[in-house]
Amino acid sequence: MRATSIGAVLTGALVLSASAVTAPAAYAAETGVVIRKVSVNGGKPIVLGTAQNESFTISVTASDDSGISGKLPYFKIQREVGANYWSYQGTPKCTASSATTSTCKLTHKLESGWGVPRNALAGPWKVIFVLQSKDGEIYTNEGNITHPVLRRGKLSADAGPEPVKKGKPLKVTGKLTRANWDKRIYAGYTGQPVKLQFRKAGASTYKTVKTVRTNSTGSLSTTVKASADGYWRWSFAGTSTTSAVNATGDYVDVR
Repeated sequence: MRATSIGAVLTGALVLSASAVTAPAAYAAETGVVIRKVSVNGGKPIVLGTAQNESFTISVTASDDSGISGKLPYFKIQREVGANYWSYQGTPKCTASSATTSTCKLTHKLESGWGVPRNALAGPWKVIFVLQSKDGEIYTNEGNITHPVLRRGKLSADAGPEPVKKGKPLKVTGKLTRANWDKRIYAGYTGQPVKLQFRKAGASTYKTVKTVRTNSTGSLSTTVKASADGYWRWSFAGTSTTSAVNATGDYVDVR
């Protein structure tokens, strides 16, 4: 089944990431339009849950001797896997920073009913943009820029008993779930390695104690020896389809 989401809502200025993409020399020489910088979602992966109120921004800074026109800009991010296709697209707003250079930005808000794609489409999406100079030259990139669009992960942690005597067993449980875009629910992420981490009271960083894999429902469980007051949490590094996530630390009083 093929489905496409079309539409965009423009909002205020957003900060560009440090990433930059320059147009290929031959194409730049042919059109005169030079791409100075491309930023998608501030350089971070686009992470989507199950709600329809998600948003992200695509920003392109370009220059031409005649300047960049605001009459024909067009941005799109898309992916096709087998019979599954999805895209987010729209017309950006271009703002000139000089007589030759402009930054064009599109903030896309997911639409009710068409907001979340199919599970099969998580991964690298092609970023496509069309810009026109004021003297009529048109620049179209060839979809050679990709950006990750990932399913949102959620992670919980619970440690007990509380309080616990020093040297006694402490059980730490939790659950890793991720957005199921097909059904618009969160479901257990099975067979995934998740790090158990501890931050001693008064310390600023967590240290990894061990790695545990989620079971058939996404649940986690392990036992450690209570040694000091502090916070226990689970930490998931993410995958090519699912975002990284840290659970909120659960404080345990050791007596």
